[in-house]
Parts: sequence; C-alpha cells; structure tokens
Amino acid sequence: MVDALKAALKSSRMTYAGVAAGMGLSESSVKRKFSRREFTLAEVDRICALCDMDLSGLLQLMESSGKRLRALTEAQEREIAEDLGLLVVTVCILNRWSFENILEFYVFEPHQLVQMLAKLDRLRLIELQPNNRIKLLVAPNFGWLPNGPIQQVFLKTIQRDFFAARFDQQDHELIVLNGMLCDSSNAEFRRKMARLAREFDLLNREDTSMPFEQRRGYTAVIALRDWHYKGFADLRS
Repeated sequence: MVDALKAALKSSRMTYAGVAAGMGLSESSVKRKFSRREFTLAEVDRICALCDMDLSGLLQLMESSGKRLRALTEAQEREIAEDLGLLVVTVCILNRWSFENILEFYVFEPHQLVQMLAKLDRLRLIELQPNNRIKLLVAPNFGWLPNGPIQQVFLKTIQRDFFAARFDQQDHELIVLNGMLCDSSNAEFRRKMARLAREFDLLNREDTSMPFEQRRGYTAVIALRDWHYKGFADLRS
C-alpha cells in the first residue's frame, strides 16, 4: 500500500512537503511515516485526496502495479525508437489494441507482427500468450524517459506535423495560455496537469471495453515552460 501511495505521489507530482502542508504535519513527520510504513486509514484517505484519487483508486493501483514495468532503459527505448514498425506496434499495444486490430489498421503481415510482439515480450512490456493474445505488463504510471529516445522522436513529429493542423474541427481543441505565476502557483498548476494526464489515461483504459470501431486515436500535448516569444526579442531592453 505504501509503495502504491509513493507511486501516486510521484504521478501527481506531490512532494512530502505538500503532503505535510495538506495534513497539518511537519515534513519530517511525513517522511517518518513513509519510512516506518505506519498510517491510519484516515491518513491514507487524506493522502489519496491530496493526489486527487480515492481509496478505490489506490486499491486499483496496488493491484495493477505490483512488479509491472514503470519505464524502459535508454538502450531499450532506443531499440524501439530506431524501428518505425516496432514503435507503431508499441504505441498500439500501450493503447490496448489487439493483434487483429493492428493487422486491420496497418500493413504488417501476421508473421512480422508476431516477431515484433516477441521483441516487446523480451523487453517485458507484454506477455505474448497463445493465439496471439497480448497481456500488457506495464504499471499504470508507466512513461517514457524524459528527453529519452522515444520522447525525442515524438517531439520531432509534434514540431513538424502535430501543430500543422488548424484545430478547427468539432472534436479538436487548442488552448494557448500566457501569464506570470509565482513558484507555488506554478507547482499547483503542474500538479493539475498531472491529474489531467491521469484522467486521460483512465478514460483511455475505460474505453477499451468499447468496440474498436467506435474509438479514434487522439493525442494530447500538455506542457508548461518559461518561454518568451522570439519575435519580441528586438523590443526587449
């Protein structure tokens, strides 16, 4: 349970200091509770609330994470990033596509797809079961390495292709915000971004029960950084 709590804190970018403030305790007391693994049910419930989840969500995280993979090594990511077909299949699998779904949508031959799935099985992303059934082995908070090989591939694609759209379709949305925040407001906004990302992932997992033809692929980009428009550079003192 405590490991699941730590995973929830990491996913929501909640620090021990934030937990301490939310619980009315000192940061050292919170660290001691985690190191000793001593919590009352009320304290667990309060920490869950600070991570924008409830006890049932924590139980689900406990059941689903276990020893599941949370990240690949840089070498493993590079192996996927350097093979476009393997990268496509990996993204499909993480979105819980079946063997038949992938064959229907892409031009792979069955034996090619089996070979790529065998590679993902070796990397422990999946367990390839009889009749080409696919069991996903990643933890709920699985993610690509920050600035790693796969993230670099997607950044290049985003810069070249993603923002080329006009975002004028009914099911599209583009919101650009600009403002000045203090450190605490910046931290709060980033926590809310993390919660929104978890909500997207939860909806994605819930919708796997829907017929494949009723689902469409969407990509959401959530980012925040200190940035000044280069076009204004000549006007700065």
